[in-house]
Amino acid sequence: MKSISALILVALLAASGCSTNPVTGKQELNLVSEQWELNTGKQQYLPMRQSQGGDYVVDPKVEAYVNEVGQRLAKVSDRKLPYEFNVLNSSVPNAWALPGGKIAINRGLLTELKSESELAAVLGHEIVHAAARHGAQGVQRGVLMQGVVLGTTIATRGENYANLARLGAGLGASLVNTKYGRDAERESDHYGMEYMARAGYDPQGAVDLQRTFVKLKDGKQQNWLKGLFSSHPPSQERVDNNIKIAAGLPKGGDVGRDRYAKMMARLTKSEPAYEAYDKAQKALSKGEKKTALNLINKAIKIEPREGHFYSFLGDLHYKSNRFKSARTQYTKAIGLNEEFFYYHLRRGLVNNKLDNGKQAKVDLERSNQLLPTANAFNALGDLSRDAGDISTAKEYYASAAEHQSSAGKAALASLVELDLPDNPQKYIKLRNVSDSLGRWFIEVSNPTPKTVKNLVIEVQYPDGFGGLRKSRKEISGSLASGAKQRLNTRLLIDPKLVKYYKSRILSAEVAQ
Repeated sequence: MKSISALILVALLAASGCSTNPVTGKQELNLVSEQWELNTGKQQYLPMRQSQGGDYVVDPKVEAYVNEVGQRLAKVSDRKLPYEFNVLNSSVPNAWALPGGKIAINRGLLTELKSESELAAVLGHEIVHAAARHGAQGVQRGVLMQGVVLGTTIATRGENYANLARLGAGLGASLVNTKYGRDAERESDHYGMEYMARAGYDPQGAVDLQRTFVKLKDGKQQNWLKGLFSSHPPSQERVDNNIKIAAGLPKGGDVGRDRYAKMMARLTKSEPAYEAYDKAQKALSKGEKKTALNLINKAIKIEPREGHFYSFLGDLHYKSNRFKSARTQYTKAIGLNEEFFYYHLRRGLVNNKLDNGKQAKVDLERSNQLLPTANAFNALGDLSRDAGDISTAKEYYASAAEHQSSAGKAALASLVELDLPDNPQKYIKLRNVSDSLGRWFIEVSNPTPKTVKNLVIEVQYPDGFGGLRKSRKEISGSLASGAKQRLNTRLLIDPKLVKYYKSRILSAEVAQ
């Protein structure tokens, strides 16, 4: 987490004061401007979708249908925003809203719903979260209570892709993973049902939906616990409240069971394929390659148009060092969905293995356009270094090194190797210390992942005649990664002149 400076705080909280909530009509403290909401939603929407499996594109009618239902509800909402609705290619049953009306629902939730009115209940609920500024209020509370915002590393629950994600989606992840308070959930249930009724849907769908959620929660189904329940916890109280709300709303609205079943027909039919795919991922994580191969082949047989399946097959080949076969599978995946970062990332890495640097760079840059990752930046750094473009290599490595993953750590090691000789002060840390006798020592620490040698330090100190003297001190031997060493200057510190005792690193080398 990073502290917000005064300048960032001013930029983020541009419109402070009280305002009327457009949904509830209540007077609320409003520190976050609408422009911030719109900008944040727009900036975070693609990275969030990419990090959670990308968009579901096997059957485009599904997303078109979800968008149709969502826009029907958005038209009757109390706040006009540029609402967007996307279906994510994830088995985790989840739905979320970013500020500014950017809403997503997972494939894994759609297969659990039974009617269009239940879909309307989910989308109406999320529309209220956006319209009533619940996400923005969460950021506002964080600013008021802590003075901090989340940094750039994403940690989305239950998604392997998210572990790769670097820049761009940190704030989005915090917004959609934060558990809403009871008041926010009550408001979204209540006004979401009102939107359903205004749009001509039967609000009983929201009651049925919550009843299903309570059963699934009580059954403690793991997939649900890490999905919708993590940010929208169900309860019998919410079921009872929805029953009361429905009793005061018009009856006889659209339910749409048959239409929903028709629109979800292919997705429903292919559900066993995704179940096999999910099992294949677990098998591979345990090292059971043969089981994983059988499961993914089963998935492909059921649904041959799913890019994730071929990408997984590519990963299997990659782990067995069959790089040409892996590239073939990643290319198939890209042919089915060019808009997902992971396929390009993996093909870029395998092209690098096959010494096809030019194509590797194209793939890795395309991957970073969709979702910046430490893996892609690190690989691009390697390509630039091999081509002799050290300046560009440093930039790529520096970007990758911000992420605490294996790729990020590898990039940091490469960056130190290239940059430390030119800029040792960026890496070697010095601290002035003194003992009880007033003797001046310099604590030299090496926080880098590399052992360093030939350290030369310049010290500055009063000469006793009103002037300053400088001298050079060398540290014998090497300083290992993470190690510290005290350099004895053999000088006593005059407490009255302590501010003049200074030191700086002049040079150092990376030990080979």
